[in-house]
Amino acid sequence: MIGSLMYLTASRPDIMYPTCLAARFQSNPRASHMIIVKRILCYLKGTPSLGLWYPRKGDFTLEGYSDSDFGCCKVNAKSTTAGCQFFGPRLVTWQCKKQTSVALSTCEAEYVSASSCCSQILWIQQQMRDYGLQFLNTPLFVDNEAAINITKNPVHHAKTKHIEIRHHFIRDCFEKKLIRIEKIHIDEQKADLHTKAFDKNRFQYLLKLNGMKLLSVSDGIVSVDESTVADEDEKQSAMVCRFFTCFGI
Repeated sequence: MIGSLMYLTASRPDIMYPTCLAARFQSNPRASHMIIVKRILCYLKGTPSLGLWYPRKGDFTLEGYSDSDFGCCKVNAKSTTAGCQFFGPRLVTWQCKKQTSVALSTCEAEYVSASSCCSQILWIQQQMRDYGLQFLNTPLFVDNEAAINITKNPVHHAKTKHIEIRHHFIRDCFEKKLIRIEKIHIDEQKADLHTKAFDKNRFQYLLKLNGMKLLSVSDGIVSVDESTVADEDEKQSAMVCRFFTCFGI
């Protein structure tokens, strides 16, 4: 059952977090974990037409968003890494994964998450290079000021010297101008969708930020439900693309 849900997350990023959360307890599931899975299935049954919408028009700039949930795991106090990458308004890849080591602060958890998102951005840059497209100085949006300062400051001090060396490669990418770190308000953090549970209003707002809309199919043509799109031109000039890359637990 978990395997089927993990396969479905390749086109439904809205269930990425709860599915990965349930997957952590596959070896020793309990009744509470079955409740989580049943709720996911009920949610999917109630939203069969919800999907990612890829507009044909719009910019094609590569952007990355990283976030984390500090100490969210009640079993071993490990944090959750989340990230997503966009081509303009189009979500193309997303990740949700429990970190391998315990973070001592929110700053450290955010820094590790940014490093993971950076590696994904580099992979996309390499793939696009095969098509003759160059994406340099890609913006990576982080909502933690301390994590941004650590990335820009290569000096090791007491607060960062214990962090595993492999996470510091983001500094090298920043110095080579492969990426640039930018601050974003937490309310506009798109990767927040993959870190924790939210109330209805916040959840629906994050779905909108990630480009998810109610879709309808007529004669093999996919279109957006008229109630979810205000711009008539967008409805006529948009298309859906269903090839994604999704990394989970």
